[in-house]
Amino acid sequence: MTVVDLSDHAEEFAADPYPYYAKLREAGPAHLIRTADVERVWLIVGHDEARRALADPRLSKDWRTSGLYDVTANPINANMLETDPPHHTRLRKLVAREFTSRRIEALRPQIQRVTDELLDAMTAGSSRTADLVEELAFPLPMTVICELLGVPDLDRASFRGWSNEIVAPTGADAEGEAVRAMGAYLAELVEDKRASAPGDDLLSALIRTQAEDGDRLAPDELIGMAFLLLIAGHETTVNLISNGVRALLAHPDQLASLRADFGLIDSAVEEMLRYDGPVENATFRFTREPFEVGDVVIPAGEPVLVSLAAGDRDAARFPDPDRFDITRTAVAGKGPGHLAFGHGLHFCLGAPLARMEGRIAVRTLLERCPDLTPAPDGGPPEWLPGLLMRGVRRLRVRW
Repeated sequence: MTVVDLSDHAEEFAADPYPYYAKLREAGPAHLIRTADVERVWLIVGHDEARRALADPRLSKDWRTSGLYDVTANPINANMLETDPPHHTRLRKLVAREFTSRRIEALRPQIQRVTDELLDAMTAGSSRTADLVEELAFPLPMTVICELLGVPDLDRASFRGWSNEIVAPTGADAEGEAVRAMGAYLAELVEDKRASAPGDDLLSALIRTQAEDGDRLAPDELIGMAFLLLIAGHETTVNLISNGVRALLAHPDQLASLRADFGLIDSAVEEMLRYDGPVENATFRFTREPFEVGDVVIPAGEPVLVSLAAGDRDAARFPDPDRFDITRTAVAGKGPGHLAFGHGLHFCLGAPLARMEGRIAVRTLLERCPDLTPAPDGGPPEWLPGLLMRGVRRLRVRW
């Protein structure tokens, strides 16, 4: 099988991977690729093929049973994202008992309050320019997930550094060090929470919760769950907000339409998720047996990436897929259909929270800053490295 080498185009691919995904899709739904970060991995790029792969039990999420790695697991790996049924089923059931739609909906006033406070601070000075990632996109979801979990005193500077290295590593050593540091930090955090007076926060509830048969989360599973909720609860939403605002600023007609009718905010956020979503490729899967995708058979024991970004620009599913159109979902009337939150057993548990934060943040920002534009001193974007996250480190804006 010919290996498609994308490493020679690393900068162009990071800035705009969609033309590369389009060329791959034209040639077939699955390819063996090499990038600057990954030596050899299968990439699935078609929408229908991606959706099927995300729900197929022949693709495992548990790298510890893949036979490809000889690595000692950290407690943070004891999370739902890195397990298969029946272990995944058990963990998700225990968490879903507490991570309810009622708990999420109750956060709405709090999310609005935090958004207002952040924008108060951002617009208080006389400069009329700011880094939107630093002032809104990062602190909003971080504050909300910390308050939801009951860890408002989290060392956010350290946590952000570790989190960035884990989801967009700048080097293998840095990623390993971040995993070890975060694992130790979360172990102490969970132990402190367990020893303190129980509260009504989510982490306290997860410590207390048990199923009808007496099953409950083990200590390592609590650490893994805290890791997953904290990382997934803020990293993805940071990029949903910043990518969404970038898309609006790059398409003035769509920005004008949203300003004229904020009733479009729900479909606008869905189009932001489809057009340039926060997760470019789902985390690694591994073939348990030979796996057929189109005319290609991926052998057993191979690493696989399912490209959410490529699937969401597939013309077979989305007419004129490279056009940013905030009325797309509203007109279709059939639901978003995108893969930004995944599909199947591992569909993002926090999707309702991310959507709520995105809608509130973008609408409030545009209401408070109706003349928002890119800042002239913004400079070229610095794209997040790696194949997992899609976004920029900074987004300079002016109002």
